Amino acid sequence: MFCTSFINVANELGAPSYVFYTCGATCLAFMLHVQSLFDRGEFDPAELKDSDAELAIPGLRDPLQGKQLPSVVVEADWLPTVMRHTRRTREAKGILVNTFHDFESQAVASLTTGQTPPLYTVGPIIDLKGPIIDLKMKGDRTAGETEIVDWLDKQPESSVVFLCFGSMGSFDEEQVKEIAIALEASGQRFLWSLRKPPQKGKPEFFPSEYDDVKEGLPEGFLDRTDGLGKVIGWAPQTRILAHPSVGGFVSHCGWNSTLESTWFGVPVATWPMHAEQQLNAVMLVKELEVAVEIRMSYRKTSGEVVPAEEIERGIRGLMAAENEGRRIKAKEMSDKCRKAVEDGGSSYHSIGRFIEDVITD
Repeated sequence: MFCTSFINVANELGAPSYVFYTCGATCLAFMLHVQSLFDRGEFDPAELKDSDAELAIPGLRDPLQGKQLPSVVVEADWLPTVMRHTRRTREAKGILVNTFHDFESQAVASLTTGQTPPLYTVGPIIDLKGPIIDLKMKGDRTAGETEIVDWLDKQPESSVVFLCFGSMGSFDEEQVKEIAIALEASGQRFLWSLRKPPQKGKPEFFPSEYDDVKEGLPEGFLDRTDGLGKVIGWAPQTRILAHPSVGGFVSHCGWNSTLESTWFGVPVATWPMHAEQQLNAVMLVKELEVAVEIRMSYRKTSGEVVPAEEIERGIRGLMAAENEGRRIKAKEMSDKCRKAVEDGGSSYHSIGRFIEDVITD
């Protein structure tokens, strides 16, 4: 989806071009709509960003508020680039999307009206084993993973809230303190993946590992929560989400994490940061009703600090018995997710249709 310049090469060779869209169909419908508005001079992110103004989006029941718009279209550095790639996506012979029909049926319907290239829903494409190597990992990965799973094995079923914010997810000291206060006040069992932020002025882009997680935590936090929670660095996310003791997931709502939590039927508390994650959060909370909100409008670049009270409220709501309805919906969507890739499922058929179209092109 960010390599559309290669369409020029395919055209020179007389070969058809297909785009693999690694976000969801809702994001694709949104981006195509915004690109049309942008090209007509009808989309001004400066007017919408952080506002309550509403924008109707194909694929969503309710309009998006300006403050819920994905960061990728309201940040000046990103907008021209994503508009260029979106514009060129329209030139493709077809678009393969990492989603499944039942997950985003309304968005899929909005993209199959003949106004855009043919759509193939081929997901969920998930790496259930995790990456073979992680250059940011300190120490023995296998031993670290075993320790985490051993700890989870000792916890009651659906009792642990898992906090993890993706490969780019990290917080400064002030925000970490608020999360720690919230976890302690909630009294909830937790597993927290805490990463060290990149140093300002340094070329590193991704978070790294603490030599000792105590470095990033308020003094005495580990002692006060001993027996209740565990703080780790790198997390084997799919193994954790698959574990029966995990009952909720505080997530940045990256698309891979969204699909993984759906695959395992784990309800989410949304805390988006970058890219299209705000849109994913809205979809999970409002459209599918499989998630609760911590803050759907959060942007990492804003520098705002989400207070402990707000985080605690989200965690309690996620794990409370009153959330049983969302938990049931998450499990139902998990069943649909797995059936989509089985023989006879919607994604199985869609992949077959793609193969036939390529062969007969």
